[in-house]
Amino acid sequence: MRADRLLSLLLLVQTRGRMTAQELADELEVSVRTVYRDVEALSAAGVPLFADRGPTGGYQLVDGYRTKLTGLTVDQAESLFLVGLPGPAAALGLGTELAAAELKLLAALPAELRTRAERMRERFHLDAPGWFREAEDVPHLGVLADAVWNQRRIRARYRRWRAPREVERVWDPLGVVLKAGVWYFVARPVPGEEIRAYKVSHLLDVSVLDDRFARPEGFDLAPYWQEWTRRFEANLITAEAEVRISPRGLEYLQHLLGGPAMVAAAGRNAGPPDEDGWVRTTIPIERIRKARADFLALGAEVEVLGPPELRSLVAEAARAASGFYADATPAPVTRI
Repeated sequence: MRADRLLSLLLLVQTRGRMTAQELADELEVSVRTVYRDVEALSAAGVPLFADRGPTGGYQLVDGYRTKLTGLTVDQAESLFLVGLPGPAAALGLGTELAAAELKLLAALPAELRTRAERMRERFHLDAPGWFREAEDVPHLGVLADAVWNQRRIRARYRRWRAPREVERVWDPLGVVLKAGVWYFVARPVPGEEIRAYKVSHLLDVSVLDDRFARPEGFDLAPYWQEWTRRFEANLITAEAEVRISPRGLEYLQHLLGGPAMVAAAGRNAGPPDEDGWVRTTIPIERIRKARADFLALGAEVEVLGPPELRSLVAEAARAASGFYADATPAPVTRI
């Protein structure tokens, strides 16, 4: 509806400051001509919206003007209480602020929306960490988040996997990400241009410097993180394993291998089943020794055919394990 679009345009300019007609058109998914008409309609309604000409110009509101037309729809009110994660907010030092914001929002909502929002919070809960994992100790997360927010450089000691294990670096911290219960920070080393992601739990100490930094032009945390995770997962795969696997083994793969892409490849590369229902397939793997542990966990549901090094490692481990049970009496297996 046009009324919704006019309100969205007004709130965009209010929250972001000066915006060009093309930027507004892109955000609202309309033509530039439509933006011109909407701006005229707002101006005619008494909204103090004006345009600056020139290459750095755009539409903006008169200083000090704030609209109060921020009413929420039913779906918007419900969704706000679904996105709150009290655990991560507390880790960032924002637990008290989150609780206060929720209280203020509830108080501002009409009775019907307040009831629906509370019902949403009572019936849906988001739990970010994975199963069987203790939450990582991230004592420096609050300091790091404050540096990110205020664009302050940090000096930190960081523990990494290769030698030397402990290094000291100066970074421009650009963002913080919670991925599957693990905190990461995205930063640019100083000096340097390459932006990378690091584990917050590997920070040994952090000091915030007086120096402020300018964020890289055009940097957007969400698209960067999406691309970084894609490259990270691709770089993990260093080899392929050829296996013969049972239907039950295929079901178990999703709990063992490093990611959905590997499981999908196992199904995609599978040949026709034999008379016992087993298939031959090729599976991308991270490292030979990690793959050995994964395939041993499948027990008799998989036979590793190659590469020869992996087959030998699995066979050696299987022979060693079988020696522990050479005198065991076979017992009926109860399937659950």
